[in-house]
Amino acid sequence: MFYNAQLSEHKNGAIVSAMVSLTPSESKRLIAKGIARIPEVAKAMKSGLIVIGRGSTNAFIAEELIGTTIKDKTDEYCRGLIFAGELRTNRKTAAERKIGNDFVLRNGKVDNVVPQDVVTKEFGPDDVFIKGANAVDANGEAAVLAAGDNGGTIDWSMIAVIARPANLIVPVGLEKMIPSVPLASQKCGVKKFKYSTGLPCALIPLANGKIFTEIQAFSVLANVAATHVASGGVGGSEGTLVLTLEGGVPDIEKAMDIVKSVKGEQPVAGPEKSTPPAAGFNYDPVALSKSMVR
Repeated sequence: MFYNAQLSEHKNGAIVSAMVSLTPSESKRLIAKGIARIPEVAKAMKSGLIVIGRGSTNAFIAEELIGTTIKDKTDEYCRGLIFAGELRTNRKTAAERKIGNDFVLRNGKVDNVVPQDVVTKEFGPDDVFIKGANAVDANGEAAVLAAGDNGGTIDWSMIAVIARPANLIVPVGLEKMIPSVPLASQKCGVKKFKYSTGLPCALIPLANGKIFTEIQAFSVLANVAATHVASGGVGGSEGTLVLTLEGGVPDIEKAMDIVKSVKGEQPVAGPEKSTPPAAGFNYDPVALSKSMVR
């Protein structure tokens, strides 16, 4: 379901509109700013636990919440990723990364503990797990790609988060919009494919997640209604969103200030080490997967 970010009533003045475009990295920064402002996160920052799962959007969220800078977002804070037109993984080892574990925040401060232990042993209803997604549909369903047989982070986190139940916040840009998450999930699987341009993946739905896109970010940050009207681009603008914004004059001005603040956000660079090109394995997913075994 989409995060319930209700707009306040416009009591005075005319409703005006704006049209804005956001590159994927600009969207990630916008979403991160919005996530930092929602009540569930604000409460857990004061007194509670937040686990920030790995992912490029979540690297931006970590920057907003912790006040740090993650220069190499894919090298330091991604596992699986789509890079060089293929499904790949970051091959940098834990020992090579400056950021060893997913960030765990305890009362707003970084706690260098094992995320799995915190989620499975300590999480309660007011705590927050932030997990990015690779797909979202218009019905508010989201899902994440997983190349591991056991589902990776999903294996240990989702059951505990849902059972408690804690807050599962799913930041995802609308560039990842697909027609149907349930249908897409049925079509995927780690051992399903004869050919694959990269590592074969399952697509695992994120049950009970509160989906947070650019639309929710504009609502939370500026009290304006955003509508996704177009996507695409060339020459480095691939994946760009076009949105319309509607609201009172002061709110639209605030929204435009936010847009200006995220404009120029640099694209997220690919990892230094990643899965080798699938062409070298004749697009055979079994052979490619075997090459990854250390």
